Amino acid sequence: MPRFAANLSMMYTEYPFPARFAAAAADGFEAVEYLFPYAYDPAELRRLLDEHGLRQVLFNAPPGDWGAGERGTAALPGREAETRAGIERALEYAAALDCPRVHVMAGLLPTGAARETYLGNLAWAAERTGAAGVDLLIEPINHRDMPGYFLNRQAEAHAVVRELGADNIKVQLDIYHCQITEGDLTTTLRRDLPSGRVGHLQIAGVPDRQEPDAGELNIGHLLDVIDELDFQGWVGCEYRPRAGTSEGLGWLRDYRGAHA
Repeated sequence: MPRFAANLSMMYTEYPFPARFAAAAADGFEAVEYLFPYAYDPAELRRLLDEHGLRQVLFNAPPGDWGAGERGTAALPGREAETRAGIERALEYAAALDCPRVHVMAGLLPTGAARETYLGNLAWAAERTGAAGVDLLIEPINHRDMPGYFLNRQAEAHAVVRELGADNIKVQLDIYHCQITEGDLTTTLRRDLPSGRVGHLQIAGVPDRQEPDAGELNIGHLLDVIDELDFQGWVGCEYRPRAGTSEGLGWLRDYRGAHA
């Protein structure tokens, strides 16, 4: 049975952020992920996790000026010091939250992204995160939702991982982004999950990023493939519920019931 994590940046937004931990636990989630923890003291986040019996399984390193439209700095020449300081800050939170993986965002092409800069920053970050026992994740993101993002195809991400050769650099495979950019999800899962290079999965419905059973995907089939391949990581539910989050979890209740 795949293991599911609630994404608290997109789910349970009917509650203030600190209250989302309790809501996720009440719905049977054992783990959470979210975009960024930095607006909160790590001790407060640790308390919320412990109070509700949750594990923190993923968050992002600082992305630059998110409010101004930046989506990472790792591939941006001249931003190396900022990128590396962000990795150090992320590691402080990872240690406090006992989080085993951090996603580092590359950045947008119009700002002058460069592959050499990206590889250099990732190599440096992999050494730092590896020493802390943390996996470093890179994620292909579709150009419809994030025009100009530096990394948007699975093969590109896997090529980076192979080129750098660090055991703790992994691909974050988001089925939503992959379907929009490439499709052929079953073949992609069967090709890439056994490689050991995929460290985390995420799901959402296509095309509207709502519940994963809404739209063009057969989520039950895809989850069965993930189960068949014995993926040992987590499946992050990174979607925007149509209405109430709990009310929209019928897909998860049905899947768990069918595989009990």
